[in-house]
Amino acid sequence: MKTVLITGSTSGIGLGIAREFAKTREYNIIFNGLELNGADIAEGIGKEFGIQVYFDKANMLQPQDLREMVAAGILKFGKIDVLINNAGIQHVSSIEDFPDDKWNAIIAINLTSAFYLSKAVWPGMKNRKFGRIINIASAHGLVASEFKSAYVASKHGIVGFTKTLGLEGAPFNITCNAICPGYVKTPLVEKQIADQAKAHHMSEDDVVNKVMLLKQAVKEFVPVETLGQLALLLASEHSGTITGAAIPVDGGWNAQ
Repeated sequence: MKTVLITGSTSGIGLGIAREFAKTREYNIIFNGLELNGADIAEGIGKEFGIQVYFDKANMLQPQDLREMVAAGILKFGKIDVLINNAGIQHVSSIEDFPDDKWNAIIAINLTSAFYLSKAVWPGMKNRKFGRIINIASAHGLVASEFKSAYVASKHGIVGFTKTLGLEGAPFNITCNAICPGYVKTPLVEKQIADQAKAHHMSEDDVVNKVMLLKQAVKEFVPVETLGQLALLLASEHSGTITGAAIPVDGGWNAQ
């Protein structure tokens, strides 16, 4: 059995990806999230698919929490083969009104936490000559939108970080790739719909149709199962020559 650590995996995209890994019954899963019932969520998936799970409530803002989560996961399962840096937050505001604390939190959670976790799992992956790091970036890691300065900066940063780790990991069979989704119907996006409606003085339906999906050729939210299946490919032994890539899953947004 391999072991995968997925941050922010008790809701949204992270939970969807965790379910796709669980369905294979080939992975132990280290869950992470701030939901109060996170341990129950992890246990439920473990029982549903007959796999071993571990839940850790490490806070992405606390580097020591992250190092301890990796150590605890290795103590329980012996190793971490796959790291999926998924945890993220968003805030929508014009630059002149953008709160300093929101900027700092978004950069810390969306970008800096991936540095601490990748650094923590790296020695074990290097020693075993196998590792897969998958960063959940965004279409906004490749293009920008108004009112999202911190989010766009963090996601562009994670794409650059991905490229560097791809180069550094190549001699040791450690790959690092970024998945860049368009809009996925998650609690984060549902909140964003409301925030955008307020910022643009529009109805929420108009935000979906005239703002969010406007730039996508395929006028649909991205299914979380698609992201999970792509992550499974990138986590596999067959993906050794895929590294340093930022892969759009955005309904053709970046093709335009």
